[in-house]
Amino acid sequence: MLYVIATPIGNLGDITLRALETLRTVDVVLAEDTRHTLNLLRHYAIDKPLWSLHAFNEAKKEEGLINELKAGRTFALVSDAGTPGISDPGQRLIHRMRQEGLPLTTIPGPCALIAALTLSGFATDRFQFIGFLPKERRELHHALFSMLDYPATSIAYDSPHRIKKTLAHLVEIAPEARIAIAREITKRYEELVAGSPSDLLSHFQDREVKGEIVLLTEPLPAQSAWSEMTPAEHVQHLIETFQLTPQEAIKIASSLRGIPKRSLYSLRPKHHP
Repeated sequence: MLYVIATPIGNLGDITLRALETLRTVDVVLAEDTRHTLNLLRHYAIDKPLWSLHAFNEAKKEEGLINELKAGRTFALVSDAGTPGISDPGQRLIHRMRQEGLPLTTIPGPCALIAALTLSGFATDRFQFIGFLPKERRELHHALFSMLDYPATSIAYDSPHRIKKTLAHLVEIAPEARIAIAREITKRYEELVAGSPSDLLSHFQDREVKGEIVLLTEPLPAQSAWSEMTPAEHVQHLIETFQLTPQEAIKIASSLRGIPKRSLYSLRPKHHP
């Protein structure tokens, strides 16, 4: 049996009674970082074997874990913070267990993206989550555009070391956007700030940013849903709104619409360099 257990994202008091009971009864705890999880277990006087399971060894350890689970051993799967499998290790093992028909269950609890969404004041009836923002500039550009072009709230994770660059990029491509940043959620210095990209860049400019970052965006106020546009209108909208090259606009429109890029090449403006 595998128990997928959510753990605190900051405040150690944010763990359920059922999670603690399960951690005390399983044979082994699978942890993203055993040192980090050891602090949690010690806080609650829990003594269990800790095995590492992270992004760099999950594939290698999968077969052995499946055999252990088939033999009847019980495991708790935890990440450093929040819910395993949500931009954290665990999804691969869970998928394999579903394929094998092995028993597993979840013990729900904290999740940073949901906590940030509830604090933001942004619309919660519909939203998308895109995970961690990419590092490479072109891919980041595409990811941010996908967030801004979505007709409801979008959520992403970012590194405290990169968030200023991300904000500078938003100032460049969408200065009128309304965004929010949540950090240190449930901790002593919890903070959620909202405004334009330039507002938030100014807020963080002369500070060392600490803590995991949750970035939220609202759709740009002047845009209508791209689904109501023709492909030609969509490509032109991307070029004019986000100062994209025709090639970039075609690539993004192709991705969002789920149609081949070659079917959009004829829409490239002839006068554009």
